[in-house]
Amino acid sequence: MAEDSDLERTEPASARKLEQARERGNVPRSRELATLAVLLASTAIMALLGVYMFQGLDRVMQNALSFDLADMASPEMMGRNLMEAGLDGILLYLPLAIAVVVAAVGANLMLSGWVFSSQALEFNFSKLNPVSGIARMFSLNALAELVKALLKGGLIAGVAGWMIWHQHDGILALANEPLEAAVAHFGQIALFTFLASVAAFVFIVALDVPFQLWDYHHGLRMTKEELRQEGKEIEGDPQIKARIRSLQREVARRRMMQAIPQADVVVTNPMHFAVALKYEEKGMAAPVVLAKGAQLVAERIKELAREHRVPIVEAPPLARALHRHVEVGEVIPGALFTAVAQVLAYVYQLNQSLDPVPPSDWQVPPKLDPATGIGAN
Repeated sequence: MAEDSDLERTEPASARKLEQARERGNVPRSRELATLAVLLASTAIMALLGVYMFQGLDRVMQNALSFDLADMASPEMMGRNLMEAGLDGILLYLPLAIAVVVAAVGANLMLSGWVFSSQALEFNFSKLNPVSGIARMFSLNALAELVKALLKGGLIAGVAGWMIWHQHDGILALANEPLEAAVAHFGQIALFTFLASVAAFVFIVALDVPFQLWDYHHGLRMTKEELRQEGKEIEGDPQIKARIRSLQREVARRRMMQAIPQADVVVTNPMHFAVALKYEEKGMAAPVVLAKGAQLVAERIKELAREHRVPIVEAPPLARALHRHVEVGEVIPGALFTAVAQVLAYVYQLNQSLDPVPPSDWQVPPKLDPATGIGAN
């Protein structure tokens, strides 16, 4: 049962998977939102510039269809007049074209933000497979799109039909009105019908946009195993990380052991801890811990110290304090200066063959000695 649950896509997409989808050009889209934006932009432009555009088109048509004898005698003049008429028509409707493009692009930016993906432009031979194409045509997704298109078309057609039926008296009265009044009246009827259809389209968009967002994130859901695998890729495999830490500790231990022959003294517990110290009066402000260890590591430190004739001094409280509070490569704390000075003085006397007696009272503050139970944590 646990394996089955791991294979089910029940987890929301991670930020990394969403970013990878955007890199492929896979972002949420709503064609209905873009269509509504185009309709609203077109309506706004027609409302603001409609009279100017129709008057300009009337002027262009009159100029284009008016010929004098010179134009009729010269085909070149007729071609130039036609080109000028076409250019004038393009300039008249250029604001409408710009508004439509801006609205279409802005609708997509509003939903998914700016996305440019070179992967989306790559040619995919699998899309040319006729079997896959037929399968997509008869898939559940295609059926759902067909049903949605029928419902959308039915709703808009129903609203437009209702508006026409509601204004049928006015439509019939157009035959008895003067031409200019009839044209204005017809334009009013067409505008109301169009606005009602746009209102119906707003309702469609209000349903489609949340559905497209849900469907997009639903399609990118992940299994628990995929989330675990992604976590390993981002943070690293725990087993590999543990192995790396183990190798790092081994390298540090070897380096630590290689430094023991340079030590001036090894302070021991004597059974549990061993700490190697070095002090150079000219180059060091205070003694430095070259190596430390407990149990088997401590035994190995003492073995190396004997091999290289490094003095070993039994100072249990000092060894415990140094092992607990000082890391390898660090200088000893000021609170332990006195005790370490006792050790170094004892070692100096040994080196001078003075046969000294080791101190019995090591000057270690109780709060630094773990055995006293104070400062143990």
